[in-house]
Amino acid sequence: MNTIYLDETDDPVNICYDNVFKAVFTRGTPESQAALSGLVSAITGRSLSVLSITANEPPVYNIRDRQIRFDIPCKAVNGELVNIEMSLNPDTFEMVRLEFLTGKLFTGQDIRGSDKTYDDLKSAYQIAILAKGRFFADDSFLHKFEYYDSDRSIALGGRSRIITVELSKADRSVEKPVGEMGGAEMWAVYFRYLTDRSKRAKINEVIAREEGIAMASKVLITISKDEVERARLMSEYKYELDNQSKLVQAKRETRHEIAGNLTKLGIPVTQIAQATGLSIEDIAKL
Repeated sequence: MNTIYLDETDDPVNICYDNVFKAVFTRGTPESQAALSGLVSAITGRSLSVLSITANEPPVYNIRDRQIRFDIPCKAVNGELVNIEMSLNPDTFEMVRLEFLTGKLFTGQDIRGSDKTYDDLKSAYQIAILAKGRFFADDSFLHKFEYYDSDRSIALGGRSRIITVELSKADRSVEKPVGEMGGAEMWAVYFRYLTDRSKRAKINEVIAREEGIAMASKVLITISKDEVERARLMSEYKYELDNQSKLVQAKRETRHEIAGNLTKLGIPVTQIAQATGLSIEDIAKL
C-alpha cells in the first residue's frame, strides 16, 4: 500500500485543466510513466504498459508555445496505439472529432513492405475524458465504441476504438465504497473530485488503492508545491481561457449583428432565432 495522501492543507492544481493533465502524465519520470500506464490500462480494460510518448510537442517544460497540443499520443510495449486527452470544455462536435482522430490514428501506421499485411496493424484507442457536459442519455460514465452492424448488433471485430469518460456522471460512483469501484471508475472519481475538499477522504481511499492514481498524485503534488511551475501552468490556462472567451465573444457579436440586420429587413423573430441561435428575448433587445 502506498503512503501518498492529501491532507487538509494540500491545494492541488486541478488535473482537469488540459495543460495540467498533460504535465502530470508526460514528465518522463518513472512516476509519470506508471501513472499513464495505469490510466490507459484502466480505461481500455487491458493491461497496457506505455513504452513511449510520440510527438510530445512542445516539451513538457516549455509551456510558452501558443500552438501547444494537449493530447497524449503514446505506444504500448505490444505496439498498440493510444491517444488520450482531457477535454475541459468539450465542443458539441466532439464525437465527430473523435471519429476523425481515431481514423487518423489507426491509418497512420506504416505497413508498407513485402513482408507486411493488414493483419500487422495494431489496435488503436482514441480516449477522451470529458470534464463537462453529458453526451449520452444513459447514466454510464464509460462508453466504448467500435464498428458494428447496427441492425443485427454484430461487431466487425476491427482494431480501432473510441472510448469516452464523462466525468459529469461520476456522482453516483463517488458514493460507492472504493472496494466496489472498477479501475476506470476510480480514475473518474479522482479526476472529478480531486479538488473537492468535502471528498478528500474518499480521494485518499482511491489513492491508497490504485497505484497509478498514487503515482499521478505524487507528480501533481510536486507540481502544485512548485510555485514557479504552478504559476506557469495557471498562466497558460489563463491564456487558453482568454482566447476561448475572445472567440466566443466574436461569434456572439457576429450573431447579434446578423440578427439586427434581419430585423431591419422585417424577417419574423422566430425565423431569426432559428437562423442565429439567439433567443427571442435577446433579439427583442436589439
